[in-house]
Amino acid sequence: MFRRKPVEEPVDETAEAVTDEQAEAAQRKSYTPKKGEATPKRVIAGRRPAAAAPATRKEALKRSRDKQRQDRMEQRAGMMAGDQRYLSARDKGPIRALARDVIDSRINVGTIFIFVLIAILIGSLQSMPGTVQAAANLLFLFMIVALFVDSAFVIRKIRKLARERHPDANERWGSLYFYTIMRSISFRFMRVPKPRVKIGQRI
Repeated sequence: MFRRKPVEEPVDETAEAVTDEQAEAAQRKSYTPKKGEATPKRVIAGRRPAAAAPATRKEALKRSRDKQRQDRMEQRAGMMAGDQRYLSARDKGPIRALARDVIDSRINVGTIFIFVLIAILIGSLQSMPGTVQAAANLLFLFMIVALFVDSAFVIRKIRKLARERHPDANERWGSLYFYTIMRSISFRFMRVPKPRVKIGQRI
């Protein structure tokens, strides 16, 4: 009879405002464009914008030449650095890399032979005295023997290291011997790939 009326709870206007803001934000996030209206593209960080298509045939050819030149520069840089992806078939493989390191870590008779050969050619001229010509011929024979002995020593060392470090590698030894000799008689600054070890460095 004297029952009290239930007290009405106060409405939290702040909560309603926050709820309305959240709903508004969710609506913006799930924005769907109207028919015929373009959807805005999102920019992904780190991705370069796609280059515009060439307007003329001349511009397309220029871009193609520039790309080819860039590819050649990257390929040469990789080849000089010894990157396996850019090496020719004769330079690929761990044993070939080992052979290059052995050759580049020492002073080879083959490299000296190039300089001595110039002196031998001068001494063999018809205008030179007979004793000078005879000495030039003896020096030539001596250098041939020294080149043969030095090459045999290097090849033996490379083969021993290759069997120890790469026992399962399939290598044509005759081709490797020729590869080793040709690198040993070339100047250090002309070798491709470039030497990655210093003279006297232990391999």
